[in-house]
Amino acid sequence: MIVFMGIATLLVMLFWYNQFKFWQFEKKYPPAGQFVTVEGVKLHYISKGTGQPVVFLHGGVLSANDFAEVMELAAAEGYQAIAFDRPGYGYSERPADEDVTPKTQARLLHQALHALEIEKPILVGHSWSGLLVLTYALEYPEHISGVVTLGGGMYPEGYPAEKGDPISTLVTTPIVGDAVMNLLLGVVGPVMADRTLDETFKPEQASEAYRLATHSYWLRPSQFKANREDVLAFVPAAKEMMDQYHTIKQPLAIVVGVNDPFETKQHSYRLHKEVPDSTLIELENAAHMLPQLHPQAVLQAIEALVLKEPSER
Repeated sequence: MIVFMGIATLLVMLFWYNQFKFWQFEKKYPPAGQFVTVEGVKLHYISKGTGQPVVFLHGGVLSANDFAEVMELAAAEGYQAIAFDRPGYGYSERPADEDVTPKTQARLLHQALHALEIEKPILVGHSWSGLLVLTYALEYPEHISGVVTLGGGMYPEGYPAEKGDPISTLVTTPIVGDAVMNLLLGVVGPVMADRTLDETFKPEQASEAYRLATHSYWLRPSQFKANREDVLAFVPAAKEMMDQYHTIKQPLAIVVGVNDPFETKQHSYRLHKEVPDSTLIELENAAHMLPQLHPQAVLQAIEALVLKEPSER
């Protein structure tokens, strides 16, 4: 009985410790933008500037804030910069009544842009969202002006979860996954986040502010679960879409850091071969986290797309 009571007390303490950490996150990182609701799902977005709309979509770690510096630069150059928290990340809700795939996210984004009266934007997708922006281009080709991928993942080969992912499987298991996250994420989350950041940024380094923000975002079960669902959804979605990439007719700029540590680096070169009219931009002395560490290069890729001669498009 004493052992049972001890275990029960420990579990209760862990649960409330995690709830306290989640509360701290909400207080420290309040929403920075506005909300739009589509299909009953509330999406958080940040908008700056006026002009040609450019929509930024983050990868698998944080939120729309990944593009904070790029957005400032774009707004200063006469663009309307809009960055969304993807479904389940930051302050965006995630649909609860369906499996969320890149097609799902493209559909929600399309409806959100329509509701906001944003017409024919350039889409910019980093990392995981490389697949998302290509999916959007294939699903809604008449509704965009161009696409930019930044260290994008677009194919199943070389993706970290190509052959499965035990942590993602555990976290997304009903009841069990929620219990594990609510009891342990506040304790082990920072360690996992640091390891992920070290892998994702190398050979460059994350700023201390970005590291602390990642700790906070990753402590929330909702965002961690959304990320693991996206990890599992990537490979089947890439297999479904990859044979259609060559049909993309919109201007496409493919940006890759020469020092990107991930196998998905090769996806950029493969996509460039499959879409001959695309523009490949290789960044020397850059790795994977291009929006955070090389915002000027991201802006230059957007401008290269805008300035491309019609005959070249």
